[in-house]
Amino acid sequence: MSHITHEHQGEGGPLGRVAVVVPTYNEADNLPELASRLFGLDLEDIRLYVVDDSSPDGTAEVARKLSDEYENRIEVISRSGKQGLGTAYTTGFARALSEEVDYVVQMDADLSHVPEEIPHMLGKLRRSDVAVGSRYTTGGGLDPEWSAKRRMLSGFGNHLIRSVTGVRVMDATSGFKVYRADALRSLDLSRIRCIGFGFQAEVAHYCQASGLEVVEHPITFMERTRGVSKMSVRIIAEAMWKLTLLRIRTF
Repeated sequence: MSHITHEHQGEGGPLGRVAVVVPTYNEADNLPELASRLFGLDLEDIRLYVVDDSSPDGTAEVARKLSDEYENRIEVISRSGKQGLGTAYTTGFARALSEEVDYVVQMDADLSHVPEEIPHMLGKLRRSDVAVGSRYTTGGGLDPEWSAKRRMLSGFGNHLIRSVTGVRVMDATSGFKVYRADALRSLDLSRIRCIGFGFQAEVAHYCQASGLEVVEHPITFMERTRGVSKMSVRIIAEAMWKLTLLRIRTF
């Protein structure tokens, strides 16, 4: 049985190679700022893996040009067409783990996840396997610009998914996670079935079922400032349908 801890104090990040995996679709406008902030962190060795699903806005080309600026520390994995968030992450994880990395970060490209939280989340891995950036643990929150209706829908949706899956982390749908590489390698990600929005909750469930030590780190989830959100009611409904199977399925 895994242990869920709700951590609230930042800690200095450990030394080691950090791989950041970011799925993209039409994020050309956000990548330059994301790269600048990631490589500006006080981390000894960090690389960015961009998994792009043939973005028509030229995201992959922007990423390649940025790699030239940042000493080839950005690798672009180009895929044919939109294949889903879940498969983008598993593809990126596999590529990152094929290298000698110590930690793997998953995050959005749209800057809704604040890169400056990464060193604090890495610090939590001194005594845990996975750190989850949590909007719903004490100290976490949502962008102040969000309406009361959107806040209510977000909170209710997360509560519903936690109830359906049995996931104990307060933010079951968080897409901001940091893993010890050996912990991530211990998971057989080929068994993940959700290729879209439900991927986050399914991975949280898998970590819990596998007995990994999981902690939550409070974050404030920011609204994207550029581009268009990919979220829709259809995506959420599909996730709920697939996630209902988790309660009766054993990894």
